[in-house]
Amino acid sequence: MTIKKVALNQNKLNQIVIDARKNQTEREQSYRGQALKMYPWICGRCTREFTNANLTELTVHHRNHNHDDNPADGSNWELLCVYCHDNEHQRFEETRFGSSASSSTNASLGAHNPFANLKDLMSKK
Repeated sequence: MTIKKVALNQNKLNQIVIDARKNQTEREQSYRGQALKMYPWICGRCTREFTNANLTELTVHHRNHNHDDNPADGSNWELLCVYCHDNEHQRFEETRFGSSASSSTNASLGAHNPFANLKDLMSKK
């Protein structure tokens, strides 16, 4: 079995490198790129640390929930992992629109004691 060697098209490779550098420059100018340069790669809530390998899981959260408010000093940004970011937005929605579960349901869930009959069960033996 012979392996065909495909001749590399130098123009195509050059275009790929040019596009990659252009995209990198655009990313660095975005608020995410700025925040990643400005802050350490650590989640602001759970303190999970990130590397280049898992950096896609680190997001920029707007503290005032206004995605158009992007000051150059980064005062409206914080880096959060995707899990903490989702949790933050869920908490914001619950405070904004109220919880979907009723308060009586929440009270009954907290009143359950799984060990209520444990003493009776232990004394039968």
